[in-house]
Amino acid sequence: MYVVTVEFVAKPERAEAFREAMVENARTSREHEPGCRQFDVCAFDAHCSSAHFLAFDHRVRDWVDRKTVRIYEQIDP
Repeated sequence: MYVVTVEFVAKPERAEAFREAMVENARTSREHEPGCRQFDVCAFDAHCSSAHFLAFDHRVRDWVDRKTVRIYEQIDP
């Protein structure tokens, strides 16, 4: 098993259409490609700058003593 990571930078005026097409491509890959166990579409930077995340972060900021963010690489399913 292997992991492939591709970073796209969409043209701003096509970003929403690109996102929709990418999610559709991921879904179709999982459903129709033999051996495709997982196909994630991730936008961590977008998540961290989204209104819902920023509202959450502001709301809980004083409730948290410590926050640690870890990023893992899958090496074995």
